[in-house]
Amino acid sequence: MPVQLQVSQVIDRSVEKVFHFYAEEHVRNHPRWDSDIQLKHMTDGPIGIGTLIHRINSRSVTPVEGTMEVVEFEPNRAFGMIIHDGPVEMRGRTTFEAVNDNQTILTTMIEFPGMDDSMDKSFLISRLERSGQIRKQLIELET
Repeated sequence: MPVQLQVSQVIDRSVEKVFHFYAEEHVRNHPRWDSDIQLKHMTDGPIGIGTLIHRINSRSVTPVEGTMEVVEFEPNRAFGMIIHDGPVEMRGRTTFEAVNDNQTILTTMIEFPGMDDSMDKSFLISRLERSGQIRKQLIELET
């Protein structure tokens, strides 16, 4: 059974602002909340289903190149990707739920098909939570 991680947080901004920052400006903003990641568009135009993004993950000693492909893009609701870090595949999905006009619940889910539940996930969970806190601060300060 693949490992699945999920983290939710309330962001004090409208769902439109959160979606724009997170999904529509993903290539620009993702490296800001996770400094180990570098992204570059491989396809032209705005982000949408089918967009390909070149990815470099430098968490380990040797940087790992890969891709991200947008497989779900529903404005102000959901953003999903298939991520390849070298030979490792991950599936990421983020949902956006309006609490009210000025608050959004952002839920990030990541699935690791190549891992099983017996493996230690504490490092992954701490990274996901840390990135989420940085992202929340950036969104609330800049939008």
